[in-house]
Amino acid sequence: MKKFLILSTVCLFAQNTTTIAKASSNPEKPKKHAPLATKKTAAMPKAKGENVDVVSRKTAGGGMMVKQTSGKTISSLSHSYIEMQSPTSTIESLIQTVPGVVSASEGPLTTSFSTIHIRGMAQAEIGVTLEGMPAANPFTYSTYTPSLVDSENMGQVNVMQGSVDINSPTYNATGAEVSATVRHPMDKQNVHVAASGGSYGTNKDFIRYDTGEIGHSGVRGFVSGSYARSDMWRGAGDIRKWHVDAALTKSWAPGSHSEAIFGFTDAAQGEWLYPSLANWKTYGTKYGLNNQYYNGDTHYVGLNGKNTGAIYGTLKNHFSFGHGLSLDAQAYSVEFHGPYYYGETVPVANGYAGAEKYKYLDNYQNLPGYDPSVSKLTSVEVSDWYTISSGLTLTGHWKHKFNTLNFTYWYSYAQEAASQKFYPVNGSGHWNSNGAPLTANGGLLINEDNENALQQLNSFAVDDKMSFLHDRLTIDGGIRMVMANRQYTQDLPGVTASKSIKNVFIPSPQVLINYRFNPNHQIYVNGTTGYHLPSGLSSQLASYSYNTGKATSLPMSDYKPEYMITEEVGYRYSGLFMANLAGFHYNVTNHQVSAVSYEPGSTSTISQLINAGGMEAYGIQAELATRPWHHISGYASGQYMHTKNGNNIAYAGDYLATKGKQEVGAPQFSGSLGLTYNDGKWFGNFTLQYTGRQYATLMNDQSIPGYVTANLGFGRRLPQIGHVSPKIKLNLVNLGDNHYLSSMYGYTTNAKTQHGVLTGKSLSGSQPTYVIGSPFVVTATLSADF
Repeated sequence: MKKFLILSTVCLFAQNTTTIAKASSNPEKPKKHAPLATKKTAAMPKAKGENVDVVSRKTAGGGMMVKQTSGKTISSLSHSYIEMQSPTSTIESLIQTVPGVVSASEGPLTTSFSTIHIRGMAQAEIGVTLEGMPAANPFTYSTYTPSLVDSENMGQVNVMQGSVDINSPTYNATGAEVSATVRHPMDKQNVHVAASGGSYGTNKDFIRYDTGEIGHSGVRGFVSGSYARSDMWRGAGDIRKWHVDAALTKSWAPGSHSEAIFGFTDAAQGEWLYPSLANWKTYGTKYGLNNQYYNGDTHYVGLNGKNTGAIYGTLKNHFSFGHGLSLDAQAYSVEFHGPYYYGETVPVANGYAGAEKYKYLDNYQNLPGYDPSVSKLTSVEVSDWYTISSGLTLTGHWKHKFNTLNFTYWYSYAQEAASQKFYPVNGSGHWNSNGAPLTANGGLLINEDNENALQQLNSFAVDDKMSFLHDRLTIDGGIRMVMANRQYTQDLPGVTASKSIKNVFIPSPQVLINYRFNPNHQIYVNGTTGYHLPSGLSSQLASYSYNTGKATSLPMSDYKPEYMITEEVGYRYSGLFMANLAGFHYNVTNHQVSAVSYEPGSTSTISQLINAGGMEAYGIQAELATRPWHHISGYASGQYMHTKNGNNIAYAGDYLATKGKQEVGAPQFSGSLGLTYNDGKWFGNFTLQYTGRQYATLMNDQSIPGYVTANLGFGRRLPQIGHVSPKIKLNLVNLGDNHYLSSMYGYTTNAKTQHGVLTGKSLSGSQPTYVIGSPFVVTATLSADF
């Protein structure tokens, strides 16, 4: 695939088969990537190739801030900013400059799910959508954004910090939502190619072909393909990813159009290891997989990895019927799959398959790697899994005079399956996935997880927006009502409680009030609600250890959705510069925290969902961007937030004194600065981020210090050669090569021994694990438009 893309690039440069317009030929009419154009619009001459660069010279903050008019706090990044960043950027790494967001890149390239916090909400509590599709695992809420869309194809990324769109197809978004759009097909035929290379053997090849309008049919499309690879920058292993994006649009009539969007990813990478604080102090950035195997080494690179696949497709339609009536209809399907594999040590004798004990593994004396002097057998656990989520969203609109009524129905069907097999590892660290897996008691598979899950969800939303004083005052009120049925089965030997069915009904109202003094000044007040269905198998059924046969995680004793009520008041200005200032307060009930820890002698993790009770937070955030002055524009954002837990948490027959403690992963201070230059030839963007101290335990007895990182990207548009418009770009990530822990991978209740509130007995702790931030990375990119 890589050779094919490189060869295609060379051929396209040589042939020069496509004619394009110079960017400077029409500087006053930059290309607009509208979702769909009518025939008349599509036929109009547009600038192309360098069109986005022309637009970026006029945007506030170099595209780091986009004008908003909604009655809630939203921050957006435009494509003009995204295209200046590293070509291996993910949605999470891009939004780290946005107020309230705590996120950092793990390395020059990654394909695994990411960690993120917004206003103290953890990644599982944040809704993520791509072009109106739910983009997270429908049961665990893990996000695989590196598998969704290439950064070259991202149109805009939006962060809704304190609320959720009432029509959004998410059921885990307590109080924050991240949405992304695809850069839609261009009006004129165009070919864009790019080749990148950099630190740690990182390279990416990308090609995109835009058809332009096909004949006079009103149909436009694009298809792109990319190949990327990189070494694991810490420890052994590498990362490889193949990705395809495509879209096709059709205009039916003025105001009515359809769009089909498709994506495919096939990726493989070694396993990132997440250190405890002690591991970090001992090994630092060298904490990773081993390249040489020794007997019992579960951290060997050959035993650990993630093979991630993703396929998604959606058909979006907008129909205008006149008389103020219109309909949006969207069908979608999103699939993610593995397998993952981990190093394990399985007992040769007196172990367990599920909860059933075995005397010896079958044929244990002839198993590869067996050593009579060692009680455990080094193995690899192959965890095969998939999730699929399909749905239909219908939203009807009726606009009559000063009133706009919206009604939405969303149906979602999701399923998940996961199973495990263990294979013995020989003295050289090799294993055979086509061989016989480990069994006991005459053929019983060693297994800790053999689950199936089904979910059906029906959501109804009614929203009414009224405009007064010539649209200067708007009052928007609505409610969403969700009925969800979720069932899990766990088919393990000796397990009696193997099925769980839960039904929930959740109403979530909202009201938004927005007043514009004039086109430049706006104030808004809102009260919104959001909810989060409990995540993962551990919320409903127990998991069992092959070492002890006992439960490693227990289902929630009080199965209730997390619920959040938020109030915001904000002010926006859009004139000589752009600014947004917002104060917020929220209360959360049944706050759910997932405590994650490594299984002893393994790189596999155990998750325990905890109902932490109530939580409250208040804070203030600000965002400011200047218009270009002498081709220079600036950006600044910041947030102060105070959080406190409202309850002591039940623990080992007693309670931990967590009441009044600060929420995990919620720094009090965070902020960023940005500076952009763009004169039409030279361009560059510098960003600086600060993240304050973050607690890693509910008892606040372990934390990571605040840190500062800086990124720089700059480049030049090279002279046009015939019909080719080339450009070169250099990106530097983590200037200064700061070695830091960026966030938490797995929280715990307490790291140190604490005393119970009721009895005063000693309650032992466990160590949190952390995410190591990316090192200093340099990436150079040469691209061209034809």
